[in-house]
Amino acid sequence: MCGIAGHLGVHADEALLDRLLATHPGSGAAATARDGDAGLGVRQARPLRAVGDSETDGVARLAVARGGRFTLALDGELYNRAELRADLETLGHDFGVGSDAEVVLAAFTEWGTDGLDRLDGAFALAVWDRDTRRMTLARDHFGVRPLYVARAGEGWLVASEIGGILDSGLHERQPDDRTIYRYLRFRVHDDGRSTFFAGIERVGAGEVVTLGADVPGDLERRPYTRLREELTALSRSPRAYSPAVADEFRTLLTAAVRRRATSSGRVGTSLSGGLDSAAIAALLDVVEHEPGRSAHEAQDTWSAIYPGSRNDERAHIDAVVAVLGDRVQEHRIEPTPTEFKKDLRDLVRTQEEPLVSTGAYTQYRVLRDAAQRDTVVLDGHGGDETLAGFGPHHLIHLRGLRSHSVASAATELGHSIDVLYRRGRPLIGDRLHGRKDVPVTSLLDADFARTHASEGYDVERADLRARLADDVFAGSLPARLRYTDKNARRFGVAVRMPFVDRDLVRFVFGLSDDALVKDGVGKRVLRDAMRGLLPASVVDRRDKVGATTPQGEWFMRLKNHIYGEFLSESFANRPYFDQTAVLHAFEGWIKGTNSIDSMTVWRMLNLELWLQEFFDEREPEHAGQTPHVKTDYEPNARKQLDLVTADGTAVRRYPLRTDLYSREDDLEARTLGYIERFFAGLPTAVPDHAAATGGRWYFFISEKIVAITQGRSYFIWDIKVGRPARLLSRYVTRTPAGIGLGSPFTMQLAIEEAGLPRVLFASAGGAVGKVLGRRGLFYDLVGGDIRAIDGPTEYSVYPANVSAKLGPKDPDDVAAHLSAAIRARVPEAYRDTFGGTVVMDANDIGRNVLGKDAPGPKERYEAMFADNPLGQGSEQTPMAIVFETPSA
Repeated sequence: MCGIAGHLGVHADEALLDRLLATHPGSGAAATARDGDAGLGVRQARPLRAVGDSETDGVARLAVARGGRFTLALDGELYNRAELRADLETLGHDFGVGSDAEVVLAAFTEWGTDGLDRLDGAFALAVWDRDTRRMTLARDHFGVRPLYVARAGEGWLVASEIGGILDSGLHERQPDDRTIYRYLRFRVHDDGRSTFFAGIERVGAGEVVTLGADVPGDLERRPYTRLREELTALSRSPRAYSPAVADEFRTLLTAAVRRRATSSGRVGTSLSGGLDSAAIAALLDVVEHEPGRSAHEAQDTWSAIYPGSRNDERAHIDAVVAVLGDRVQEHRIEPTPTEFKKDLRDLVRTQEEPLVSTGAYTQYRVLRDAAQRDTVVLDGHGGDETLAGFGPHHLIHLRGLRSHSVASAATELGHSIDVLYRRGRPLIGDRLHGRKDVPVTSLLDADFARTHASEGYDVERADLRARLADDVFAGSLPARLRYTDKNARRFGVAVRMPFVDRDLVRFVFGLSDDALVKDGVGKRVLRDAMRGLLPASVVDRRDKVGATTPQGEWFMRLKNHIYGEFLSESFANRPYFDQTAVLHAFEGWIKGTNSIDSMTVWRMLNLELWLQEFFDEREPEHAGQTPHVKTDYEPNARKQLDLVTADGTAVRRYPLRTDLYSREDDLEARTLGYIERFFAGLPTAVPDHAAATGGRWYFFISEKIVAITQGRSYFIWDIKVGRPARLLSRYVTRTPAGIGLGSPFTMQLAIEEAGLPRVLFASAGGAVGKVLGRRGLFYDLVGGDIRAIDGPTEYSVYPANVSAKLGPKDPDDVAAHLSAAIRARVPEAYRDTFGGTVVMDANDIGRNVLGKDAPGPKERYEAMFADNPLGQGSEQTPMAIVFETPSA
């Protein structure tokens, strides 16, 4: 696998092509050709020999015609190279090594763009014509290999990967709002030329794009194939189904596997447990043991398993492996939600655009391991789209039967009850449990939704063949091809898909509907073709899982992390979401009180992470670097140990790092352990400790851990939020330093603590106070420690990032009890100089002493925390020992 790139009408620096050719671990050097303001380049994704080529680097895929008129950059491979070469040799063409690139260039030289329809393979190409100064771009009939084009001033940029265009420095990054809306609203992407990046477009499957100054608009698009029209015509005169049809289908699928199993390296298979992948593994076994084939080692099968999950396919994988016996060597990967969280940002970066689900992560993990052994991995993608493997296909088939014969429809329906029940069970559960329906549009920013309200997405519901064509060319397969290609490039392995084969697809579209759907399940012809090669438990299975993750189960495990992203300032500031509505919906999803599903949660999460990755300024990640763990004797990042207050008092503050506290913890016992640790290490850890720690000292403790150990901190999904809390929280101004009552969860706690009448009274007073320029009047009127109520913040560590808390109860008593325990346990040298305990609510914009037994006014201790030495983020330093520095 390699990447190609080009530019036209751009007088660029020498390194532009190198930037356009995105790199991955193991990538080879770039091969380039330049001609004034035009250029083409190729980079091998992995320094392994390409299929059938004799060179080992990108040069084999950059070809120049005799005479120098045409230069071609090719990404991909041909499956009919030998036949094409023979035809071209009869027309007088000579070949050197006879690589794919040479053959494609000869075909283009001989037939022009008309020759593209003769190519059978997975490819993207660019051809530079020196004489006409035009650049021709094209992709294979199904769009297996990607190619992107974007404006750069008056010229054009071309690349196999979006990242190359972004890194060129010649294209301004902007998200495409229409694509984002359609993704969030309709769960679609990759269904047209637009990408999630404004101004970056795809070259379409089976499309030729011509760039040139003499071309109208500098760009012309047109199809070079009539494949879709051919499929439609074939479906109008279907062939009746019979056992002979299944035999012919098996022959064609075997041929598709054979064409894709040619490699100078090892060929493995992705075995999910489903029928499609099992069929590919079985037929690869047949092909590798055909007469005349050289001896091969056992076939590698690569499977992701999820023990204990509804998605676990081990039983079916075991059955396939048992049939194939010692002719396969199985490899199993067991992804976990923790690993998914760790890999998530790299997955987002790898994919370049948002995904409809986390299913791509299963393949991401499989290919990461497979790339260590195999050059090529065969995959079953395309079977669902071409053989009616999705649930809606069955429903469309039922409608078609009903329009012709009610009796036939009734018979099919009677044989499908179990399948229909299984598919409808989630909807039935929503109705029985009274789960509230939450339209996706209610989660979107009102202006954003209003701007795109006219958008629609129509799906075919009556004609099965029309729906299959849509799924192949727009609705489903393009998205799978995209994430497969991105994963393959990431790990430097070629992924080939035998079901995405022109001859096979043409054959299928010429069959009657009952060759595809029968008795509630699809792929009838494939099932019959594989009888005798695969176990009946796989051939006749009536459920469908697919090669995907246990997404809902994982998200429930990762709810804290997901909530933190939805709570983040970046998410709040996006022009796409209504953050309050999203948080409310996510809370309902956790509790099971509404109808949103994990797919909706994923789209919002994926979009946010994508925006962070490609548009937000973020600190670079340093792989393998171990983060520094702060000791008790150094300040938090961007903080200072020493401070001089306004009245001239010099203090030194030592923030103590702790483990997380929970409501089961004994506050005094755990806290004393950290204080003893501090004093035990003080003499050797701080060179100037004698001078800095000889004065009176105090113990400061965050009100958060006091409230947590008192059971006054609550997970947000355990708080039953009422309508008044949701309404009132909308009018609270949030600050970067704390959510305050700007969350429905914290407002609900305030209502429960102070009573709704008092909160309403204080809200009215606060509104008047704002008009009069008096801030904080709400808290003065509501009374109590309502000011100390705080909600989850993205920067806090678990569980504070997913919890709302009341202020601590009886903080003065807490301080007194802690002080008594401290005096009894600290070294004698520090006992007499101990001044007491302070329970502090502090952040980067304010301090508030909630309780103390130390002498003097609260303001004195608030001044000692003027810069919040405990930190604002995930420092895990909820307490500090503060010394007054003696006067010199």
